[in-house]
Amino acid sequence: MPAKGMNRVRSNLTKIFADIAGPMTEKTITEVLIIGGGYADAITPMATGTLLNSRFRRVERSASGYTGRYGYTAAYAGYVHEAPGTLKGQSVPRYPSTLGNVWGPDAEPEFLRKGFERDGLADIKAAVIRNMKV
Repeated sequence: MPAKGMNRVRSNLTKIFADIAGPMTEKTITEVLIIGGGYADAITPMATGTLLNSRFRRVERSASGYTGRYGYTAAYAGYVHEAPGTLKGQSVPRYPSTLGNVWGPDAEPEFLRKGFERDGLADIKAAVIRNMKV
């Protein structure tokens, strides 16, 4: 006995796969960048606000899928991110003193990595599961 409706099943599967490989993935990556970036922003060192105001979020389509990038355009962002943070919690003033302390009470070294991998990981996993349901 031949099965009926196979052409419709194939057509619907093609539509579902196209949706997963396109808009669903792009939306999920965008949400992951927003969530992780929010956690990173909370622990980003801030003296003048230049670093925080230079942040960017980019989702690009490539040959192998989508790539998401979250980062900072300020020239010194990498140095601050990789700083050891040895002065954290010691209230060492910056020069000029109106800029506050070298490391504020909420700032942490490797703030970008920690925002995505430590603090925001549970929310990121939940967002991926929620957005990629078929």
